[in-house]
Amino acid sequence: MTTSTTPPSTSAAPQKSRNQARRRLQDYFLQNKGVEIDFKNTELMRRFISPEGKILPGRRTGLSSKNQRKVTKAVKRARAIGLLPFTNHDA
Repeated sequence: MTTSTTPPSTSAAPQKSRNQARRRLQDYFLQNKGVEIDFKNTELMRRFISPEGKILPGRRTGLSSKNQRKVTKAVKRARAIGLLPFTNHDA
């Protein structure tokens, strides 16, 4: 005599599949043609820096690899001459 057991039911909401495609972020500089990557524009450079002061990766910012390299170089230049802090001590 065999007894059949039913698996416990899960009444939780269905979870999103890990393989579900995420919407690709658009490159900020390709959308806004008039905006130049400039190390002196600290407000623009802060868009690509985390609250801790780290440069955000391209997969998070949505920049093309070419523009990500330009932003990284601009942020490093701004840090070197003192326009941007190396770290955020408030975080």
